[in-house]
Amino acid sequence: MHLLSRAEEIILMAIVNLKDNAYGIAIRQYVSKATGFKWSIGAVYAPLHRLEEKRYVAAVKGKPIKERGGRSRIYYQVTQEGREALLKLKHVNENLWKKVRAVELKEV
Repeated sequence: MHLLSRAEEIILMAIVNLKDNAYGIAIRQYVSKATGFKWSIGAVYAPLHRLEEKRYVAAVKGKPIKERGGRSRIYYQVTQEGREALLKLKHVNENLWKKVRAVELKEV
């Protein structure tokens, strides 16, 4: 069984939440805001490319944009396999957290 890395999970969740607006910079901004940490562009694209290789996301070329000198944005969509991987990880996390009591996490 293969589980997603934490970075892959965060990137996939961002793509799900961004819907049709999931392109590189938007994903980076979303995960930075959601996690409270500034993500470098490499910290986004490395797991994003792994997700593409695993076929958990698909890249779709958008229309050329005048402000980008006629270049197109690459948008990302979560595939069915990606959704299944997210759900599998969600169930694993829920099972693990069920056994942890909040009292056990308090600082001493």
